[in-house]
Amino acid sequence: MENFKPLSGFFEAIKTDGRITISHIGLYAVLLQYWQEQDFQNPVMAFSHEIMTLARMSARATYFKCLNDLNDLGYIRYERCFKRNVRSKIYLRFDGNN
Repeated sequence: MENFKPLSGFFEAIKTDGRITISHIGLYAVLLQYWQEQDFQNPVMAFSHEIMTLARMSARATYFKCLNDLNDLGYIRYERCFKRNVRSKIYLRFDGNN
């Protein structure tokens, strides 16, 4: 059950946060999947198109809005890379600290 702690912690944190939508939840779930695939290394390294495909997000505006919302609300820390050949860094925050 240890594997479910990050997801359970996220759901516990968003219980009273009305700003979080299904799009945010789906995006966070995909980030957890990438975290697992990358041997639980923090930060998660990914291109936007990789995450968008798995999260079933076709609009870049929706993707970046949700990602920036999660960043601004303290659920993740997002370091965007503007170079097309370098993945962005997404730090998952499990402790709830901003």
